[in-house]
Amino acid sequence: MPIIEHSAVLPAPPERVYPLLARVENFVDYSDMITAIEPLGDDRYRWQLHVIGRDWQFDVQVVERHEPRVLAWESLAGVANQGRYTLIAVPEGTRVELCVSYQLGNRWLAKAVDKAATPLVNQVSRQILSRVEARL
Repeated sequence: MPIIEHSAVLPAPPERVYPLLARVENFVDYSDMITAIEPLGDDRYRWQLHVIGRDWQFDVQVVERHEPRVLAWESLAGVANQGRYTLIAVPEGTRVELCVSYQLGNRWLAKAVDKAATPLVNQVSRQILSRVEARL
């Protein structure tokens, strides 16, 4: 299962950054690649993305919420994935660390996606954190 990591420092304490990341349904406003996020109840969400010229859909469950330090999820259906935001107080504000892992069932598709996945996840993460920073 490939693992992709990205981090950035935002100029605010974790107590201000975490609430913006914790509103999962708002991620549709944070990235142009996220086309929809539908709340399903019980901290579950249906994500729809358009990347690599394809539409992707997966359902996720938030499995960890430790305000203001950790937000983690794992997929329930669709593209198998897990992710975690870890927020760490630093003198400049908050270091936000993202760790995402995923698995595609189709070997040929996985080969193509693996080459593009790291830059795409980094691009989406930069876009999300930039838009979160703008709302601080």
